[in-house]
This record gives sequence, structure tokens and C-alpha cells, in this order.
Amino acid sequence: MKSRIVVFAVLGISMLVAAFLVHRPLEAQSKKPSAAAKQVIKRGEYLVTVGGCDDCHSPKIFTPEGPVPDTTKRLSGHPAEDKVPEVPGGALGPDKWGALTSNHFTAWAGPWGVSYARNLTPDVATGLGSWTEEMFIKALRTGKDMGEGRPILPPMPWPNYAQMTDEDLQAIFAYLMSLKPIENAVPDPVSPTGERMQTGRTISK
Repeated sequence: MKSRIVVFAVLGISMLVAAFLVHRPLEAQSKKPSAAAKQVIKRGEYLVTVGGCDDCHSPKIFTPEGPVPDTTKRLSGHPAEDKVPEVPGGALGPDKWGALTSNHFTAWAGPWGVSYARNLTPDVATGLGSWTEEMFIKALRTGKDMGEGRPILPPMPWPNYAQMTDEDLQAIFAYLMSLKPIENAVPDPVSPTGERMQTGRTISK
């Protein structure tokens, strides 16, 4: 009996040592991006920057020179707590304003209704954390939310991004996934008739 206990004890210790020396280093290594992955992320950051994504998807800080992107909330979308005023009646039209925007340039009103810039950080609940690379590319190729839902509304220039190569879109997605997740539940867009539009369906406001 004692010999069995000793054998089991030795096996248990061996398993713990193996887990510490083998599995934990492998886990840590898997979380560290390779040199090649870092280059992809760096290119994605470049494309996001020159593509003007901050213009609509980043909340703004107001300075004497005008609004600038808030780097602490970069690409987190329209601030959930920022209430957008009602669109003045008769303000939009062919011979009037074509579109109106909020102070942060994250909410836009036009003939399509009211649209809000999406949270592009990898927060699972409110951002792109639940998206796959395939969904992201399909969304920008088709102009459909999540690649198959409601239309992606103006002013998002998805037809321009649809012309990018798969490699460029993959780099953008990799960069967005490398960002710090920011919890920010952006409102659903509103149709011209006052209905909230969700992925794949429209529900009453």
C-alpha cells in the first residue's frame, strides 16, 4: 500500500512539474505575437490611420484648434452616453443639408436615417471581439453588417474598402484585434421611419 502511495505521489509531482515547465511556457508563447504577426499588425495600423477611421470611429477631445481623436478611447465608436439631438424638421433635403453630424462626428443623420459609428475594439459584448476575420472581410466586401445582416449605412465608405486586397483587410482586422477592448454599447441605427435597425432584422424603436 505504501509503495502505491509513493508511486502516485511521484506521478502527481511529475505531472505538476511537466505542466509548469512545458504547458505554461507554451501558453505564454502562444499569446506573444511573432515577428511576422507584428509586421501585419503594424501595416494594419498604418492602413487604419491613413484610411481616416478615427474621423468617425473615435470620440473627440475638443481643443482650441478644434476636435481631435481621443486616444484613450480610440476606435471605440459613438459614445453610448452621448445623446444625439433630434434632427430639425426640414433640415435635410436636395436643396438643404445632405447630412448632419454630432459633435464627435460619430453619429450621422441623412436620408438613410441616423447611423452611429461602430465600436471597432475587440470587446466581445459591444465591439468586434465576437467577429471572425472572415466575417470582417465579408462585411466590407458586401456592405452588410457582420457580412450578412442589415446594410452598412453612410457615411461608412465600405465600397472603397471593398477594393482593398484580402491581405490589407486581414492586416486591418489583426490591428483592430490587437487594441485594448473598450466596453461601449453603440446604439443601433435608426431608419427614416423611426425604427431601430439590428443585425439581420428591423425592430420597433
